[in-house]
Amino acid sequence: MTRLMCARALSAFSSTFLPALLLAGLLAGLLASPGVFAHGVAQQDQGFIANAFGVHVWPFMYLGAKHMVTGYDHLLYLMGVIFFLSKFRDIAIFVSLFTLGHSITLLVGVLSGLHVNPYLIDAIIGLSICYKALENLSEFRFLNPKIAVFGFGLAHGFGLSSKLQDLTLSANGLLPNMLAFNLGVEIGQLLALVILLISLSWLRKQPHYLAISNTVNIGLFGAGLVLFGMHIPAICCADMYETCLRYLLGNAFR
Repeated sequence: MTRLMCARALSAFSSTFLPALLLAGLLAGLLASPGVFAHGVAQQDQGFIANAFGVHVWPFMYLGAKHMVTGYDHLLYLMGVIFFLSKFRDIAIFVSLFTLGHSITLLVGVLSGLHVNPYLIDAIIGLSICYKALENLSEFRFLNPKIAVFGFGLAHGFGLSSKLQDLTLSANGLLPNMLAFNLGVEIGQLLALVILLISLSWLRKQPHYLAISNTVNIGLFGAGLVLFGMHIPAICCADMYETCLRYLLGNAFR
């Protein structure tokens, strides 16, 4: 009897908290990576993008897809958006609004040269994750959910456009390259969406789904708060803050 109770308790604990632990572990690993700051682009990719002259459709499409599937902030927010959506129509509407938002600001930002402080944008993106987690945890509704998803999509697009502008893109072939990059982002988002939907479908079948959903969304809120807190100080003193944080993270994850 005692063993049976212990087994049930262990099963309930693992099914409830394991998703949150995995989420925390994933976030910790990503924060320790070189691309943690302001939609960071890998060093070798930065070299290619900065030196690209003329039209390079397939490489830019690949880089766009790569950015999305490794962009933990986008994925965390997207997971929050679709967490309780089960109808294909609802998923299509919300994901399309998010896609439209970040496509507009990605293309307009790069093509027009409209630059926004990437650390400010990353802080807003952190808040967007917190906001969506609060929506999922309660009846909290400050904005219409569709308007909120579109608006935060605009912020996500500005984050990447500002970072790309820092790489001094060549004007030769810029439009087709950015269209290809944006298409790659959408392809990457579709791949990530499939994985997220499969994972969430599995979660819904678990006996402790309600507790799991609360735990995961609390984890999402915490992750968004961490991202917000990391980037707010960098708005005023980016170089010094980034150097210090890289040093601390480098020592912490050795």
